[in-house]
Amino acid sequence: MAAVTVGAGAPAPLGATIRPHGVNFSVFSRHATLVELLLFESEAAIEPSHVIPLTANAHRTYHYWHAFVPGIGAGQVYGYRAHGPFAPEHGLRFDADKILIDPYGLALAMPDHYDRDAAKRPGSNASVAIRSVVADCGCYDWQGDMPLHRAFAETVIYELHVRGFTRHPSSGVASEKRGTFAGLTEKIPYLKDLGVTAVELLPVFQFDPQDAPRGRVNYWGYQPISFFAPHHAYSSQKTPLGVLDEFRDMVKAFHRQGLEVILDVVFNHTTEGGVTGPTLCYRGLANDTYYILQPDKSQYADYTGCGNTMNANQPIVRRLIQDSLRYWVTEMHVDGFRFDLASILARDEAGHPLANPPVLWDIETDPLLAGTKLIAEAWDAGGLYQVGSFVGDAWQEWNGRFRDDVRHFFRGDNGAVSRVATRVVGSPDLYSHKKREAEQSVNFVTCHDGFTLNDLVSYDRKHNEANGENNRDGSDDNVSWNCGVEGPSADPAVEAVRNRQVKNFLALELLAAGTPMLLMGDEVRRTQGGNNNAYCLDNEISWFDWSLLQRHGDIHRFVKLLIALRQRRDVVAEGDTFTLNELLHQVPIVWHGVELDRPDWNDHSHSLAFTLQSLQARFLLHGMFNAFWEPLTFQLPLPKDSPELMASGELRTANGDLAWRRFIDTALASPADINLWAQAPIVREPTYTVQPRSVVILALPLRPVAARMS
Repeated sequence: MAAVTVGAGAPAPLGATIRPHGVNFSVFSRHATLVELLLFESEAAIEPSHVIPLTANAHRTYHYWHAFVPGIGAGQVYGYRAHGPFAPEHGLRFDADKILIDPYGLALAMPDHYDRDAAKRPGSNASVAIRSVVADCGCYDWQGDMPLHRAFAETVIYELHVRGFTRHPSSGVASEKRGTFAGLTEKIPYLKDLGVTAVELLPVFQFDPQDAPRGRVNYWGYQPISFFAPHHAYSSQKTPLGVLDEFRDMVKAFHRQGLEVILDVVFNHTTEGGVTGPTLCYRGLANDTYYILQPDKSQYADYTGCGNTMNANQPIVRRLIQDSLRYWVTEMHVDGFRFDLASILARDEAGHPLANPPVLWDIETDPLLAGTKLIAEAWDAGGLYQVGSFVGDAWQEWNGRFRDDVRHFFRGDNGAVSRVATRVVGSPDLYSHKKREAEQSVNFVTCHDGFTLNDLVSYDRKHNEANGENNRDGSDDNVSWNCGVEGPSADPAVEAVRNRQVKNFLALELLAAGTPMLLMGDEVRRTQGGNNNAYCLDNEISWFDWSLLQRHGDIHRFVKLLIALRQRRDVVAEGDTFTLNELLHQVPIVWHGVELDRPDWNDHSHSLAFTLQSLQARFLLHGMFNAFWEPLTFQLPLPKDSPELMASGELRTANGDLAWRRFIDTALASPADINLWAQAPIVREPTYTVQPRSVVILALPLRPVAARMS
């Protein structure tokens, strides 16, 4: 590159912004004495071709360092070096030898020879450093695409890992696209057919794959380097700008099929870790601004379990978080965010919980984010637990109590009946005080962190030996039951119980009031071999094995029909404007035990039944849960006649009473385990025997049902 005459530039906007005839650069650093802008000829260049000193008198406004460089544009590789005091006792950790990425950089060049350790050692890391890349987002043709803004009442979420979903050779995706955004795009028909309405992607912001135990990789992605650049390895094009187009192509393809894209975002910490971590960006520019420090300033507060904690309610960091979210919505068209360890965003600069955290209100009240799905993992690793009390009105919450209580109930634990009843009706103990809708609760039994659903019913203990930490990592409290044998079993009786338990969990999760979230592969009993913390395993332990679709096709069918029952708008009458799910969330419920109107809330009870009538008395639903190890016979309510059915004989018992139809019985083998209306068998007896550890759902229309419901 020929010599250039650099202009003063402007402090706004932050990042690298393409202007006529060049690029404006701006970066925040309060205590730096000099900032150098480095330009590289290519991604592979070992040393910068130009080092542009940004001096305080010519290129600094307040705490912002800026310059305008003519003659460059999209694709320009760049980085920074920041000079200043290395004074940990004052919270300052400048290292002028280290190349720093732009906190607002939209793309990154991740060299094949990247070395995380070089950013920890004394001396220059120029030859092995990550660099930022100038990008122009305005040149992409969205063809009219916009975020979908689907109502939570209509939403069924599917949590997946971009790489793990298609990396396995059985995925059917071409080898060069396996594990990429393009590979995921090819699997949209599968997700559409399954019936889910949104995918929740594990982190796709650029993360450090080397932030893992020696010999392993950071697979999950919860070690972010950037809050703007998508992860380079998820692009089949393998270029810094190609990944932007591939991500946007994927989002546009999902939207065309009516599916939303939700991102799992990590604003609570970065991959720079603790005092021995690498200097990659934030530490080297403004350590005391970006991170919460201990009172002595030389140590990091750690409410994340990852070595550091973002100072989310500091004004500069608040702006960074809000600008990141705005970017992903306005420029990348994503539909929502799930905030990892979101309770950290409620902590002040000293780590204390705030009653009204500014950053959370910034997000909730931002007009550019209006209609965006906001989901909080409402706890952190420092002991703050806010499920049911998370700040704000627009936030949904991962309901960890739903997960725990449902697991306890189906394991057969004492004292679980009353708690699971509360979870079925949308957790009013958690949300009714704020007059929130049931959909505030994101109901899940499994997620990426912990056992898969198959492993929940196959293992009593975690088996994390492959992680290289002597099985010390991961939770020891899984509330699981192996059904009599630890791990895989060829015993048909054991497998039958496991299949039944899997269906029990799925039935309750997908029929309970709230927004359900399924884990990738649970619909085909994907296993991780008992590993409940596979964050560092990029291999078949973590990948989706597509051959399971044939091996466990009965579970896949069960999930598919269960979602269809939840979502159908013609489940009651032709032209109905409500889904079954919406109707169930708006009506009172009557609880029973094995005897009508006599629920057994005793600590030693393991059974529960309920009846509810839909709006406008269109149908009844009756459910029976038996978590006991023996069969139980439940009395069935006798529905009253309605004028529309007086002349009908099809839905009557031998005594002339109206008869129930059996939608679900998890004790029955497929295809009898679940039925759509036209195939649902009639139950003519006044009682129903529910087999051990099983769920039965009956329904009955109180008005004529449209013929097209078949």
